[in-house]
Amino acid sequence: MSNPSSELISDKTFMGQPRGLATLFFTEMWERFSYYGMRALLILFMTGTTMSENPGLGFDVTTAAAIYGLYTSFVYLLSLPGGWVADNLWGQRKAIYVGGWIIAIGHFSMAIPSDYSFFAGLILIVIGTGLLKPNVSSVVADLYPQGGAERDAGFSVFYMGINLGGFLGPLICSYLGEGYNWHWGFSAAGFGMVLGLIQFKRGYKYLGDAGTFKGAGSVEEIRAKERGFFTKTAVFAGLVAVFAYLVSTGVVDLTLTEIAEYIGSIILVLIAGFFLYLFFRGGLSSDEKKNLGVIAWIFILAAIFWSGFEQAGSSLNLFARDLTDRVAFGWEIPAGWLQSINSLFIIIFAPLFGTMWLWLASINKNPSTGVKFALGLLGLAAGFFVLAWGAAQATVENPVTPAWLVVTYFFHTVGELCLSPVGMSSITKLAPRGRMSQMMGIWFVATALGNLFAGLVAGRLESLAPSSLFMNVAIIVAVAGLVSIVASPFVKKLMGDIK
Repeated sequence: MSNPSSELISDKTFMGQPRGLATLFFTEMWERFSYYGMRALLILFMTGTTMSENPGLGFDVTTAAAIYGLYTSFVYLLSLPGGWVADNLWGQRKAIYVGGWIIAIGHFSMAIPSDYSFFAGLILIVIGTGLLKPNVSSVVADLYPQGGAERDAGFSVFYMGINLGGFLGPLICSYLGEGYNWHWGFSAAGFGMVLGLIQFKRGYKYLGDAGTFKGAGSVEEIRAKERGFFTKTAVFAGLVAVFAYLVSTGVVDLTLTEIAEYIGSIILVLIAGFFLYLFFRGGLSSDEKKNLGVIAWIFILAAIFWSGFEQAGSSLNLFARDLTDRVAFGWEIPAGWLQSINSLFIIIFAPLFGTMWLWLASINKNPSTGVKFALGLLGLAAGFFVLAWGAAQATVENPVTPAWLVVTYFFHTVGELCLSPVGMSSITKLAPRGRMSQMMGIWFVATALGNLFAGLVAGRLESLAPSSLFMNVAIIVAVAGLVSIVASPFVKKLMGDIK
């Protein structure tokens, strides 16, 4: 009997790729539409005045930025248990479908004008994204069991879906949310996710057996494992709820900013302990220990990068609202529309960067991983230097043009294209035997940590002028980039024959 996935792979009907890729392309596009559409509204809604026709929550910037950082970081942290559920209990396909509905319910919960429904919605979106986000990519890989260049091409097309959703989401959700009612924008994000789920379900027939559950064990064993997982999850959720109640009632005297700082510290300690355990007790060879050292270095640089880059939805969004002249042809453009610029630049420049790396490799001039990371950090720093310059000239009475943010996002996109795909690819090559998933988890944790710190840094806008904040970020990131350049020969030596 022939393998149905193999038959589907040979039936290339979507941009020269398997028809099943279209199902995953549009699922991810609508999920990213909902995520980035809501993200473009999040901090604007939280810091919006309660005394307007379109009232916000009236939070101060420090509190709102801490919530933003906690939310975006947990989106990535929960990718780890989300991947485990798919591998051990449900399969990727079910995890995606269930996660998508949880996301949609979360957005619709935020559409209800209530503080409780708002925070419940954030929690649901975190849980749903944790189930969906890591598993869509796994199903894409399943469509190409032969791997190689065909899989790379498939992921390139899939990446376009991510950025198409990231481009459209802020445009539609911000138009409705800022222009009419915040909750309409949140609803639009929910409807986008529902559209993605409908086409995902209808496209099952094109996926063959990709994403189906392939775990070992009897039905009884799997059900027992499932009960154990959800029991532990319920206990953990209960403890979190009790802690949240104690904080809200003042029994535990902690601010959200302090909680975020403690969580960041705990993550760093756990990651350091994990690396030390693998190094001394993980049974690794000498070469694997060297590669592990490179992964640890990549983790640090990636966390620094994302702590700056992910301020797009927080401090840069506030700059767009408060200090940018957005009036064009007598109409004020929603601040969230500027969130679409990065995705547009990715769509334009990602193919060019891919071609450039291949050409440089063909003439033996391809920069090393350390140099590419340095270029990514320096690109990010350049963007913040530009914005610091613009912010120094901006006042509420005399805002600056959107060109400052456009140029900033251009440099940030260049930095992202130098660092993000290179980092993921490098980790797959450097991972010790049998620890690929764990090392990819480390990448997600670096992203989560960066998002958490991005929120904490953005909260400094409460007491620090935007120009000073952006300049401080630029200097820190630039120093990290220069250190990466200096360290790149050593990193290259540790990587040995790995390119």
